[in-house]
Amino acid sequence: MKYFKELLQKNYVCYALVFIVIIFSLFRTNIIKYYSKIDENKNEFIVSIKNIKIDDDKISLNLLYKEEIIGYYYFNKDNEKEYFINNLSIGDKIKIKGKLSSFKNNTVPNTFNYKQYLYNKKIFYKINIYEIEKISNNKNIFLKVKNYIIKRCNNFKYSKNYMFTFILGDDSYINDDVIKSYQNNGISHLFSISGMHISLLTSIILLLLNKINNNKIINYIIICLFLIFYMFLTNYSPSMLRASLFYIFTTINRFLKLEISSKNILLYSFIFLLIINPFFIYDIGFELSYSIVFSLIMLKNKLDNYSNYLVKILIVSIISFLVSLPISIYNFYQINLLGIILNIIFVPFISLIIFPLSLISLVFSALDFPLYLLIKLMENASLFFSNIKILNIILAKPNIIVIIVYYIIIILILTNYKNKRFYYLIFLMITLFIHNNILLFNNKLIVTMIDVGQGDSILIILPNNKGNILIDTGGKINFKNNKIDNSMSINTLIPFFKSYGIKSINKLILSHGDNDHIGNAFNLVDNFKINKVIFNNDGYNDLEKKLINILNNKNIQYEKGLEELDINKNKLIFLNTKIYDNENDNSNVIYFNYSKYKFLFMGDASIKKENDILDKYDIKNIDFLKVAHHGSNTSSSINFINTIKPKVSLISVGENNIYGHPKKEVLNNLSKSKIYRTDLEGSIEIRLNNDNFNIITHKP
Repeated sequence: MKYFKELLQKNYVCYALVFIVIIFSLFRTNIIKYYSKIDENKNEFIVSIKNIKIDDDKISLNLLYKEEIIGYYYFNKDNEKEYFINNLSIGDKIKIKGKLSSFKNNTVPNTFNYKQYLYNKKIFYKINIYEIEKISNNKNIFLKVKNYIIKRCNNFKYSKNYMFTFILGDDSYINDDVIKSYQNNGISHLFSISGMHISLLTSIILLLLNKINNNKIINYIIICLFLIFYMFLTNYSPSMLRASLFYIFTTINRFLKLEISSKNILLYSFIFLLIINPFFIYDIGFELSYSIVFSLIMLKNKLDNYSNYLVKILIVSIISFLVSLPISIYNFYQINLLGIILNIIFVPFISLIIFPLSLISLVFSALDFPLYLLIKLMENASLFFSNIKILNIILAKPNIIVIIVYYIIIILILTNYKNKRFYYLIFLMITLFIHNNILLFNNKLIVTMIDVGQGDSILIILPNNKGNILIDTGGKINFKNNKIDNSMSINTLIPFFKSYGIKSINKLILSHGDNDHIGNAFNLVDNFKINKVIFNNDGYNDLEKKLINILNNKNIQYEKGLEELDINKNKLIFLNTKIYDNENDNSNVIYFNYSKYKFLFMGDASIKKENDILDKYDIKNIDFLKVAHHGSNTSSSINFINTIKPKVSLISVGENNIYGHPKKEVLNNLSKSKIYRTDLEGSIEIRLNNDNFNIITHKP
């Protein structure tokens, strides 16, 4: 026992085990593949409910069968929502009928891969449910307690979203725009149940227990058992596991007098969790939680020298910012220097007011509205600060070598207390500056047809950061409220542009005013500096007028009816023929010659405009053709295709679209070229220099 105790105390033993378990986790998750045990043709299942989320139009279920399945049931009767709220609980056994389908990879590079995220949780299928039949009620006492707390949170009229967040660790109820503002401000970590929450919660419980019982061992055992149960309540989230296990291991260390340092206790909890689930190594919350807490423990002696509370928070905020910097850049492609200051404001507000009040409100629900008022204050403040872009630095997605360099410099800054720290900080700033201008080192033309579903969006990045051009933005309508759906721009276009280090769009060319070509422009002008917007040469429709109002408010230049556009010695030719009586034929058709390669972007032009182009212009031997109108047979006539003779044909088209695009006739007309389709290949990326090119696809 003495030898074992001494062994646990050794730093080198702890570090060696950490190294071994990281290698083990990487090996296990990359070499050993996991596969589903479910027959994908099966359409009827008897399952138990693991988790429930009820929205306005649907119920989302995590279901346990041979493995976990995600199910969706859309309400088709007026009273169904109330029925499921009152009759379905976690642990209930139900019979469902529906259609299984697998998840798809992200088709736009450097965006969130939901399929991989669920694979890490060993979830392979979703099921679109069309019939639910309850078989039996839950009988598990622990699940009954969890259901009671969930029901209690659901009953909150105003602050329900944050009751789920702070009590059950589920932030999925918070509005997406608000969540995005927390991420942009660098304060999203405050909404995960972690050490700050556990420290407050255990202190309250210990205070109450000490008034009842003087036996410290019994009291700490009760707290540890409570934390185990709380981990169960919060679905074993990584940050909750880290905080709870650290507390439990620290308690064991104290009473067994093992004399293991806090740093090593933290690392042993890290080892323990990765052995249980090696996929935690890819969880951002897990990475941030351990890296920040580890650095704060390492620097505890220095932090103790600061007696002023606000100064200490500032120092902690700076340390947390530095340590999380590489992880933030790798996953979100930006850092916000304002976040250092915002943490000083939000940390005490959430830890000393919002979270304690949420706990009290769970018992005294009359505090629902006062809590809501404070929450709205917090949300509005976050939304306000997220619009301050001046300290927001966009950085391209780095490779692993760059991440290692960042961490080496950061470790030197944090651990070197001599004058050298200043020079390390300068080195970090130089590295950030170089990374901030990473496109300067790109010597290829990059043309990407972005998979925006049934729409068009093409990004052209000129070599050595000499400029960029965005032709169309894609867009879709939310038919429930007849408003533009911003989810595509938020989740796809914006992170994709940022991952390349793009801070501004030099020229935004809109082929025409249809929503599937212009819809996402409204959100893009709020998130990027747009130097100029170019419309087609006909009159402005309602959607274009709406965009022009925003452009005027932001002092963004715009023009229409161009014949040529020069960008750093590169010329785009607009093939204007005449004004037509429809939006599609009035599309901007663009000819672009780069080195020996010829591009032709056809917008939604029909056969009528194709014929007029052939009459007016001498266009032949096109290397890359953006096929008109998503492959509709109103375009791409055999005469036009045989005349321009494209070598590569690019079709932007939505999967299983209602129009049946691309049409078989068009595919036949294009058969002599190499055809790429976004519904099959995902985003299509062309990288070329003066001598050759290669095409990269991102299949679903």
